[in-house]
Amino acid sequence: MRAVIQRVLQAGVMIDNKIRSEIKNGLLVFVGIEDEDTVEDIEWLSNKIVNLRIFDDENNTDSYRQPNISVKDIDGNILAVSQFTLHASTKKGNRPSYSKASKAETAIPLYEKLIVRLASDLGKIIHTGEFGADMKVQLINDGPITILIDTKMRE
Repeated sequence: MRAVIQRVLQAGVMIDNKIRSEIKNGLLVFVGIEDEDTVEDIEWLSNKIVNLRIFDDENNTDSYRQPNISVKDIDGNILAVSQFTLHASTKKGNRPSYSKASKAETAIPLYEKLIVRLASDLGKIIHTGEFGADMKVQLINDGPITILIDTKMRE
């Protein structure tokens, strides 16, 4: 499972020119799922996302900017968007291959389990896009801070 996590001041998803979800102050999380992903990957990733210390606390100053608190600590929100292209392979040629990305019948249940786990870990509703839809995602990246996590490379 791969995730691109962005600290945002605001983010939203539009589908067919209608707002599907929007958040203020929190995390926009793009999620890519592959067939080898398990419940263990979901649990590990959810815990990592909710507890990532990438928000500023009151001790930060202009000369010392070390984010020290999590989205949970700031009572922030999470917008999770499925994105199979996170498993693109560009090894051969110029057209990416998405063969590692799970098909919908495998990916949707895992994505839904991740949303449930994130909600449990965060203690509040998780905003989402719509799996497989043509989504327009808008965001104001704060920092900018963008983190890539791959559950197969737990660095």
